[in-house]
Amino acid sequence: MKCLSFRFVPMLAVLTVACGPLAAQQTGPAVPDDQAVAKAMAALEAAPVFDGHNDAPIQLRARFQNQINDFDFTNTLSTAETHPQARAMHTDLTRLRAGKVGAQFWSVYVPTSLDEPEAVVMTLEQIDVTRRLIDRNPNDLVLALTADETAAAMADGKIASLIGIEGGHSIGSSLAVLRQMYELGARYMTLTHSKNTPWADSATDTPKHDGLTSFGKDVVHEMNRIGMLVDISHVSEATMHDVLDIAQAPVIFSHSGARAVNGHARNVPDSVLERLAANRGVIMVVGLPGYLSEEQRQWYANRQAEKARLEALWQGQPDKVAEALAAWDDANDSPTATVSDMADHIDHVRAVAGIDVIGIGGDYDGMASGPTGMEDVSGYPALFIELARRGYTQAELEKIASRNIMRALREAESVAAAIQAIEGPTAIETLMEQD
Repeated sequence: MKCLSFRFVPMLAVLTVACGPLAAQQTGPAVPDDQAVAKAMAALEAAPVFDGHNDAPIQLRARFQNQINDFDFTNTLSTAETHPQARAMHTDLTRLRAGKVGAQFWSVYVPTSLDEPEAVVMTLEQIDVTRRLIDRNPNDLVLALTADETAAAMADGKIASLIGIEGGHSIGSSLAVLRQMYELGARYMTLTHSKNTPWADSATDTPKHDGLTSFGKDVVHEMNRIGMLVDISHVSEATMHDVLDIAQAPVIFSHSGARAVNGHARNVPDSVLERLAANRGVIMVVGLPGYLSEEQRQWYANRQAEKARLEALWQGQPDKVAEALAAWDDANDSPTATVSDMADHIDHVRAVAGIDVIGIGGDYDGMASGPTGMEDVSGYPALFIELARRGYTQAELEKIASRNIMRALREAESVAAAIQAIEGPTAIETLMEQD
């Protein structure tokens, strides 16, 4: 299960943080703060945020066992009572509105520890609870299955709600299941999560396949054929390249950063970013602090090393380990990640791959907290004000907010129609054996 956290920052406070003297690389002439605020808000009015990844559905399972008849999504501050560390959810309708979110990919994540048949069942349950959440809030949310439906919902002032599957284990190595997930509303699938699947390598597991197997390539082709976006967040660098070698439609990274800025394996290396423009894909820059701040990543590695040292030194004495580790924590404060750090990742992606490949994938409710200044979904304006302050134009901000991912979604639909015109409407048979 993913971790959860919350820290409420009223919109005025968010704007104050964003307008402050954040240290950052400049991509153009610095814009005065009042002009930056006006430009950012105008961009978000014209093109609200289309966020690539939100884990609220797994919170509904963890906190409420998917029983949501009495769940009030208008304000989830009281959900702090449902967490052992008193962490409230990051997401609710009030804060989505404050964050200028106009479209949201809801993640139907399930743990990689599950056997594939169990993962399929749990994924179906997560799709079900997501659709029930949407249905229970018709004044604010609407299920969107196409780019046109997404645009129409946004134009109507609703939050277009799309579904993304986080991890190929959710289809049980079956193209038939993949197709049925699409029929139920899934419009992207992340090929792996934290562990390899039988047909693709993960970024955070020992490589087994050197990328995609032949069946993995069939999965990518079938996703292109039916119009499901191929999400290559969480996959290994070899898998990223294998996908880009064969993908006929734009790919996405639903929530990843730039590895040149933060070296975490979950981030995207320049060798891949350099290919993304040719694919017309989109990297939706993540808000998870450990993927943003290199200093925080190094701190965490040092803490893990100290923990291992203490466990070796005090074998069989967990109380001594805990006491010594607490002393280390007291002496070694964790560095913080900020809005400026997230903007640095966007700056780097722009420098390597261009403005047309950038989107936003917060990962809220799938992490302990967002970066300082945008701890929850209400904080997106702070990021866009920081980008405006760095010299991004309103047109560029609109591309980052939603126009790039809308374009990729439309192009994936066009590719699917073209493939089906050639291959016919009958899907290819499910392969029973994988490499």
